[in-house]
Amino acid sequence: MKKFFLIITMAFGLTMVSGAFVETQAQTKTKTTHKKGWSHRKKYAVIGAGAGAVTGAVVSKHHATGAVVGGVVGGAGGYLLGRHKDKKYPNNKRIYKTKKVY
Repeated sequence: MKKFFLIITMAFGLTMVSGAFVETQAQTKTKTTHKKGWSHRKKYAVIGAGAGAVTGAVVSKHHATGAVVGGVVGGAGGYLLGRHKDKKYPNNKRIYKTKKVY
């Protein structure tokens, strides 16, 4: 049962981390559209939560509890670091150009 919880928490953590790097493209009828990327707060919170969950599951005797606590602590720490970066560099707006669709 412990191995099952470990595998589930690791799969969940890796899914959350990989979700930060996947970009979806919306098909629109305009010439050129702009979409905003993730803020540093959101990106760092997701990465921190995933890393904390995996680390907590590996380190703790109780893997599920360790994964939950690690995910919460890692997410909170990542959010604080991202908020600091957003405040330090307020003019860095992330805008990505999408493909032209006619």
